[in-house]
Amino acid sequence: MKFDFRLLSITEFEQLIKWAAHEGWDPGLNDATIFYNCFPDSFCGYFDQDRLIAGGSIVNYNQDFGFMGFFIVHPDYRGLGIGQSLWFQRRDLLLNKLKSGASIGMDGVLNMQKFYTAGGFELSFRDERRVRLGEKFDIAPAIQRINENIELLNIIAYDKICFGFDRNEFIKTWLTNPLAVSFYSVNEKGIINGFAVLRKTIQGHKIGPLFADNFNVAEMLYKACLNEVPQEKVFLDIPTSNTEAVQLSNKYNTDYVFECARMYYGSPPAIPIEKIFGITTFELG
Repeated sequence: MKFDFRLLSITEFEQLIKWAAHEGWDPGLNDATIFYNCFPDSFCGYFDQDRLIAGGSIVNYNQDFGFMGFFIVHPDYRGLGIGQSLWFQRRDLLLNKLKSGASIGMDGVLNMQKFYTAGGFELSFRDERRVRLGEKFDIAPAIQRINENIELLNIIAYDKICFGFDRNEFIKTWLTNPLAVSFYSVNEKGIINGFAVLRKTIQGHKIGPLFADNFNVAEMLYKACLNEVPQEKVFLDIPTSNTEAVQLSNKYNTDYVFECARMYYGSPPAIPIEKIFGITTFELG
């Protein structure tokens, strides 16, 4: 069977987002616009004539790091080997865009881990999605809201430390998403020591990222997010290799939803996992 392979238009990418929602991935209500505007050449797929039948993302962070996500085959075309062909084509296309030796990350569902391992990826850690209802809390004085009028350079610099790579334009847009609320924390010297973004999704709200220097800062930011949407579902994707992230989630009696395997093709990036209490997205890293 022969299908056309090409980049997706914004309309086609929005269709892929709808598929993700149908699969239960619960995308943010403004994800399609933000993702596509920041990475317009990073979404591709197979077409049967003019019909999109499979797609995925291949995000390139300044040739230093890549990330694969949004891997979906339409149910009408599953079981034909299309997914395997598309996955390897996406991997190889992304490798060609990166510098020699740059790695690729992905968050893969567990039942696909064997396939991804055969494609050269190795398990680094597990991410668990946890959920609980929002609740009213007193907000610590160190926690402030992020808006367009706040100088974002220090927050963006902190993000680079935690994420490991430059994603300035994306994180700037992510922090000021009109369908999200963002918070940051400063220490006694006025230095940024954490931030969090809470965005509206189909099923509720997701926190991502939640980056912080330590448990106490993460807890203050988490409570600020929960305080924002009382009695609504709030999801957090925690790396289980950060024991303090697990402790935070357990302290607030969250429920397990599902998990993914964070895997890397090439050497895992040197990221401070102890600062990552919630990843940004399963789709972009």
